[in-house]
Amino acid sequence: MELKRVVVTGLGALTPIGNDVQTTWESAIAGKSGAGPITHFDASKFKTQFACEVKDFNGADHIDRKKLRQLDLYAQYALVATRQAVEDSGILNAPNLDKNRIGVIVAAGIGGLHTFEEEAGFYAVHGAEQGPKYNPFFIPKMIADIASGHVSMEYEFHGPNYGVVSACASSNNAIIDAFNLIRLGKADAFVTGGAEAAIYPAGVGGFNSMHALSTRNDSPQTASRPFSASRDGFVIGEGSAILILEELEHAKARGAKIYAEIVGGGMSADAYHITATHPDGLGAKLAMQAALDDAGLKAEDIDYINMHGTSTPVGDVSEIKAIIDLFGDHAYKMNLSSTKSMTGHLLGATAALEALFSIKAVEEDIIPPTINHDEDDRDENIDYNLNFTFNKAQKRTVRTALSNSFGFGGHNATVIVKKYEE
Repeated sequence: MELKRVVVTGLGALTPIGNDVQTTWESAIAGKSGAGPITHFDASKFKTQFACEVKDFNGADHIDRKKLRQLDLYAQYALVATRQAVEDSGILNAPNLDKNRIGVIVAAGIGGLHTFEEEAGFYAVHGAEQGPKYNPFFIPKMIADIASGHVSMEYEFHGPNYGVVSACASSNNAIIDAFNLIRLGKADAFVTGGAEAAIYPAGVGGFNSMHALSTRNDSPQTASRPFSASRDGFVIGEGSAILILEELEHAKARGAKIYAEIVGGGMSADAYHITATHPDGLGAKLAMQAALDDAGLKAEDIDYINMHGTSTPVGDVSEIKAIIDLFGDHAYKMNLSSTKSMTGHLLGATAALEALFSIKAVEEDIIPPTINHDEDDRDENIDYNLNFTFNKAQKRTVRTALSNSFGFGGHNATVIVKKYEE
């Protein structure tokens, strides 16, 4: 069976550094940080009091108020980013569009955390005297697959529809599933990506309790500092990034703009620890190798890696080990960067955003930087002969880019994108 080719024809983004794709991309290239004091709740008693929040967003500006009552913030983000991507793609204007062959896979690592926190908190305070009084929308607002459901209902897309949950690898897994279903001929197109909104007491407090978050409260914008010796944890972020993936001939038939081609996806498990990455990067290496094999590429074909690079002491080093082990001498010829230094870590949405950055890097031949690095702040366990694209974007030809995402539970997922060629 000959596999079909899969291209990207639409992009949407609602992020800590921009409320659309163009603003987000320009901010990334400019090295802008999205971090600042938490506004979603009073964090004054928390170890971490800052995050990378979406700015100037009001769901009522985008969504009917009656429907808004049914949506957790994470699903609101997903719907708004999807609208951008669908409009950008122009797919709804395709002649004889078969909506039975358009699917939706929108991932979330956690889902409706705020909804869960509100409802469980109300019962904890009032349950003994009032009994159980839960909002009838509690469950359908909370569950991590519901963003996909709302997207499919909004557009009447009847193709495969589900969510993916694999912690911080979730939206790469979603992209890989959509990619595979299209190239196997199961659908003509997919809305895919991820959304997350976990900057609330349970999210921040939970990650604080396991010492995962930076506590650099005196300087939030410099707190996410991947590959620096003084890194002390990730900065939690939120938002959504959505891609429209489409079978090549379907896209060409309607004259669609093509951003890039998805050519490979790889997945693996560390099988090592519930939260820590394998110290030698075993799972990361397996996922990257699987993606290269899937794409029919060699290590030297990769020009850029958007690293998982969360700014944690263990995770950064293990990913670097995996890259050096797999790519050998070519590791020193590629550009590497961690865009989490600007956006923070969007958890289940982070992989989709970083895939979007990789697509834009391929389209525009420019590498977004890793910000917040000082040459006097170097870790003896890191080889700085690698090009981490520190502090300033770099122009170069980017024919092929690889994007890594790894999640709690040892989930690893890698996506490879390439310049589209006839």
